[in-house]
Amino acid sequence: MRIAAVNLHWPRPAASSIGKKIIQQTSAWRAAGHEVQFFSHMHAVDNMSDLVDGRYFIYQKEKGTLGGIKTEISRSQAAKRLIEAVSDYQPDIIYLRWAMYVFPIQNLFRIAPVAVEINTADIQEHHLLGTAHDLYNHLTRGVILGNASGLIFATQELMDMPDFSKFQKPGKVVTNSINLDTTPYYPAPNNKPPHLVFIGTHGMPWHGVDKLADLAFRFPDLVIDVVGFDKMSGISELPANLILHGFQEGSAYETVLANADAAIGTLSLHVKGMQEAAPLKVRDCAARGIPCILPYLDRDFSGMDSALFLQIPNSAGVVLSHGNAIHDFVMQARGKRVARSLIQGRIDSPVKEKQRLGFFKTIIAKSH
Repeated sequence: MRIAAVNLHWPRPAASSIGKKIIQQTSAWRAAGHEVQFFSHMHAVDNMSDLVDGRYFIYQKEKGTLGGIKTEISRSQAAKRLIEAVSDYQPDIIYLRWAMYVFPIQNLFRIAPVAVEINTADIQEHHLLGTAHDLYNHLTRGVILGNASGLIFATQELMDMPDFSKFQKPGKVVTNSINLDTTPYYPAPNNKPPHLVFIGTHGMPWHGVDKLADLAFRFPDLVIDVVGFDKMSGISELPANLILHGFQEGSAYETVLANADAAIGTLSLHVKGMQEAAPLKVRDCAARGIPCILPYLDRDFSGMDSALFLQIPNSAGVVLSHGNAIHDFVMQARGKRVARSLIQGRIDSPVKEKQRLGFFKTIIAKSH
């Protein structure tokens, strides 16, 4: 197959979770004998060399009301150039990461069958991001979803949602994965006190990072390392045992993870009305051997017969109701690591990408 992987709106640094995912996907497809080209529609960044390798279609971001109009014109012009480049590439299938509509992206669907990757409940998410985003998404989401040849979901919960199933498209669940062969595996550290790590992204209210401050205040005998944040809104004074590392990559990122006794996932998924997730950031930790706390359903890990995974509720008061369980898990995780053999068949990218490629072939066959 000749596969065009398309990303809209945002630059994807190779060191980011999504960047790593794109690299792992495209690498697995190439290893399976397929030809792949990555096409990225994005605003300009200072260090283009930091991005996922591919073809870039740059739009200009302007400030102010008039600037917003200019930005949208530039965004559309860049999308048009991307569509022309994808057409020239003559793919057998286009793999589009879900994003809000930009004119004239509907022309992309005339080139080849398009499989859309769904990673979030977009209606709930855009509602949290504000009225303008919410309304625009409601008015335009059908252009992409209605024209897709198939939908690939990160969770079963997403696939079952009426917001997606109403489009009556072929669908498949392929949870997020990580390439274990290229991921380091660390021995357990010798920490006193133990360290709990959280990896998140600023501006995402469903990450629930504020709950970590409550946890740190309640349990001063834990150190909580927060990656991805250099500040916490609404909290005047941070507890001394909560450390904000900001965005980290390379050796600095690896140092934080290597020093972790345990990791915890997204703590406020409930604000999006969701119960299930398959976050890349937790897979990053589990692959490195770090015991994990799951405040949601993750079908790859939940229900495992292992004392190195702790399931806790996806609720607003989870720190109050299960703070002791979190604390005790971190204490008991000291000196322990998750065996690779336990998770190999659950999260390894060659396993998952074989499933995705099989769905691609089904979509292509139906289009002829």
